[in-house]
Amino acid sequence: MQDTTGEGGVTALAAAGLERRYGRRAIGVWSAPGRVNLIGEHTDYNDGFVFPFAIDHRTAVALGDRDDRVVRVSSAFAPEPVSIHLDELVPESVSGWSAYPLGVVWALGRFGADLAHVRGVDLHLESDVPVGAGLSSSAAIESAVALALDEHWGLGFDRPTLAKVGRLAENRVVGAPTGILDQSASLLAQADAGVFIDCRSLDAEVVPLHFAEAGLAILVVDTRVEHAHATGGYAARRASCEAGALALGVSSLRDLGPADLERAQRVLDDETFRRVRHILTENQRVLDTVRALHERGPRAIGGYLDASHVSMRDDFEISVPELDLAVEVAQRSGAVGARMTGGGFGGSAIALIDAARVDKTRSAVLSAFADAGFTTPKIFTVAPSQGARRDR
Repeated sequence: MQDTTGEGGVTALAAAGLERRYGRRAIGVWSAPGRVNLIGEHTDYNDGFVFPFAIDHRTAVALGDRDDRVVRVSSAFAPEPVSIHLDELVPESVSGWSAYPLGVVWALGRFGADLAHVRGVDLHLESDVPVGAGLSSSAAIESAVALALDEHWGLGFDRPTLAKVGRLAENRVVGAPTGILDQSASLLAQADAGVFIDCRSLDAEVVPLHFAEAGLAILVVDTRVEHAHATGGYAARRASCEAGALALGVSSLRDLGPADLERAQRVLDDETFRRVRHILTENQRVLDTVRALHERGPRAIGGYLDASHVSMRDDFEISVPELDLAVEVAQRSGAVGARMTGGGFGGSAIALIDAARVDKTRSAVLSAFADAGFTTPKIFTVAPSQGARRDR
């Protein structure tokens, strides 16, 4: 997607893009943020705990009304719009980037929207959420489109339901076996706060982070090693978790805790055991992180971030050398804590660091990547930000 700066930037670009592509003015523009998962990786589809926050990079969708039943979608990264009649919209009828917005249209119908009696729309998307960086550019698309259509069509769905809509679109239409973390973060987040989500009950608690108040910043290192959740590594990890739960006699790994690891090691083969160990210990790290924020503040959570990365690197085996290097350099540069974030096999690392150390840490990471012969990473700070909203 086109890279812009500032939330107002993508909103204005979306409105202008709709008028340029379709010759009509937008009747509204909605936007939704990408997210950083502070801690809790691959726990969501195991009914576990996650703790993401929304970032100040957003996807905006401008909407124009139509007098027929055709939906057209366009974006800055596609040369031509994609058009489909609502009567013909099924998962098998869409592919490529348009599966994200059109998948949402289809999924709204699965949740009870009467798509037989709505008019079509023109949609144009613009974004400054980095694609393939593990910051959930896909959920930002899904959440912005879901919120826009919910309001425009008068569906009356609440935000947790819209998160489920986005997940269904991702799972069934895009073909990525992800959980509900990303959509929940994009739709439920608030400024200067994280969203502690119980992925079994879908209960969500907004937890103040107070990073800026503590003189801290979140530095993102986008390794530019692109990943794709619809491909094998992610699905294989999910299959291992399901196999582990079955062998241990539970419906989901959420039903187990660190005290069950001794039994798990006796029952499971080594690889499955390590996959299970990551989930069980990661769930506990999420709980410990939230407790530490409540009781001691943000400087108390660094050890949990560091341990999370080790677990993802060694037990879940979803890191790559670029992510490991980014984490190691950030830690050597004095980070409170650092870890890879997102589904793995590429994407980004995050470091919680003193704001005064941002420039020093950025320079150290760039130098280390150059010395290793890696592609130059994109390095930037993010701030915990507001969730999906109508912008105009």
